[in-house]
Parts: sequence; C-alpha cells; structure tokens
Amino acid sequence: MTGEGTRRGARGLAVDLGVLLVGVLAWLFIAGERLASEMPSPAWLFDVDMATGLLALPLLWLRRRWPTQAAVALIVVSTYAETIAFPLLVMLFSVIVRRPPRIAAWVYAGSLAASGVYVVLRPEEMGLAFSIAFALSVHAAVAGWGLFVRYRRQMEARAAQAERDERERARQRARDELARELHDMLGHRLSLLSLHAGDMEYRPDAPAEELTRAAGVVREQSQLAMRDLREIIAILRAPIGELPQPRIADLQALVEEARPAMRIELAMRVEGEVPERSGRTAYRIVQEALTNARKHAEDAPVGIAVEGRNEDGLTVAVVNGPGRDTGPGSGHGLIGLEERAALAGGRLEYGPAADGGWRVHAWLPWTA
Repeated sequence: MTGEGTRRGARGLAVDLGVLLVGVLAWLFIAGERLASEMPSPAWLFDVDMATGLLALPLLWLRRRWPTQAAVALIVVSTYAETIAFPLLVMLFSVIVRRPPRIAAWVYAGSLAASGVYVVLRPEEMGLAFSIAFALSVHAAVAGWGLFVRYRRQMEARAAQAERDERERARQRARDELARELHDMLGHRLSLLSLHAGDMEYRPDAPAEELTRAAGVVREQSQLAMRDLREIIAILRAPIGELPQPRIADLQALVEEARPAMRIELAMRVEGEVPERSGRTAYRIVQEALTNARKHAEDAPVGIAVEGRNEDGLTVAVVNGPGRDTGPGSGHGLIGLEERAALAGGRLEYGPAADGGWRVHAWLPWTA
C-alpha cells in the first residue's frame, strides 16, 4: 500500500470510529432521557428499543459499501425504536450522497413514512403535530446537507476529469509537435538519400566523378541521419521544450546542404531580427518544400524568397518548376505546414504554379 493510500485508510478508520462513538453517545443520551422521563407503554417496549439501538450501531460500518440495504433495515425498525435515530440519519445521508437520485428518493420517502408510523404508534408528550413537524425538519436538514455534499463531490470529480482531459490534450499536442519535428528532421535527410541512391542505381554508366560525388553525398547524409536518430532518441526522453530548434539564420546552411542535388536560388531580404517562432516556422516551411520538390519535381529549379520586416511581417515563397515525380506523397507534410503556420498566427497557401510546377507561399507575423 502506498503512503497516500495508508493516509486515506487511516483517515477513513478515524472517521468510522468517530461516527461509531457519536452513535454510542446518542444511544446513551436517548436511553438516559427515557429513564428520566415517562417510560413507554407497554414497559417491555423500552427493553426492545434499547436492544434494537445497540444492534443498529454496527450497521454504521456499512454506510459506504451497503448504505441502501442498511438504510432499509433501519427504516423498518424505526417504526417502533427511537434509539436508532442517529444511525438512520447517517445512513440516509450516505444514500443521498452515494446512490442515484431515484434510489435516494425512495429511501427518503420510506424514512418519512416510517416516521409517520412511529408518531402514530408512540405518541409523545410533544403532540402529534409537533412530532410530525420535527421529523420533517430533521429529514429536510439531512437531505439538504446530503445534496450539498453530493453536488460538491460531483463538481470536484468534474474538475478532476477536466484536469485529466487537459493533461491528455497537452500530451496529444506534445505528441503532434514531436511527430512534426521527426517528420521534418528525417524527411529532409531521407529524401536526399533516396535521390542520390536513385542516381547511382539508374545511372550506372555515369562518369566516375559523378558516382563518387553521389556516393559521398549518400555517406554524408547517412551520417547526418544517424546523428538525427540519436537526437530523436534524446528528444523522446526530454520535454518538447528542449527540442533543438532551427532559426531563420540556418536557412543558408539548409540550402547549401541540398544544393549538390538541386538547382536552388535563395533570396533573403530581411530587416531586423526575425522573432524565434516565426523564424523556426519559416525554416520548416522551406525544409518541407525542398523535400517535396525532390520527391515530385526531380531536376526542377527551385526558387526561395524570404522577405520581412517588423511592419509587414515575414513572407516565405518556395516555387519549383515541373519535373519528374519520383515518389508517392501522403500530403501530411503540407497539412502539417498549414498547422504550423496557423499556430504561429500566420497562414499558408499552396498549389500548382503557372508553368506546371508547384508553389508554396506563407505569411507569418513579426511576433515572438
């Protein structure tokens, strides 16, 4: 048993003992009041009442597991016994708190009916009207308290469930973010590997210099992919906030890395320091666009234009010409880019270009 479970068990035991102690004191008080006042008639009813009250006390231990059954048993004997008043009220409270409203309503109505039978069988010196009013008041007080506790517990349960749901949504957002990062990190490397490996496979008669250069690129990208895999393993053990994040300044290195296999023109006209979030999103947009161009427009020229300043925001345009489609696409990359742009407060558009190629255009706010 855990420490928390032990504390809950100790607290529950203390509460149970306290309730039992109060029940014994209530039994002694009622017995003492009856001995000091008029005894019931017939005289043997007092002994039966006292014995019933003592036998009812152990039922207090059942108020959590079987409150309805215990309450029904106490309702039956409450038609003649007054010493079971406290156990009956405790059980009535437990039923209202722990059981469905329909069951609680039936038990509550039965308790009221039993009170009426008691008043008729054992009229007190207080009078019939006062006894009925007193019974109604006590039942109403117990019902009101029980409904309040029930409502409070429901609110606490809903708040706890809402917190669990929010944690699950946060975990899902983290998983989605991690999936996007993995897609961007490995997709770029693997597309380069596929491109150069394809050249070596389908052009075995190429000059030795080209084959050597392609083999060098494959070796280099394989090493970089292995490095990325090691980073991914570290990422899986670290919070999302610790992911290595690219910046707008890394675009030049990204283009140079892809340039041996692609014809790329990069134009950057940026005034001022690009905010980290917008810069990271712009990098991922260019990275995914280059990956798609390698897959679906091999040998096509690619133009990249990045412009921005504080007043206008940051715009990113990647346009490639028509080329040979060398691989299937899932479409998830472009959908992920739309989500990235939206999360950064911007927008992204993509579609066929006028010359039959493909165009990706994004606008991002100049905000952190």
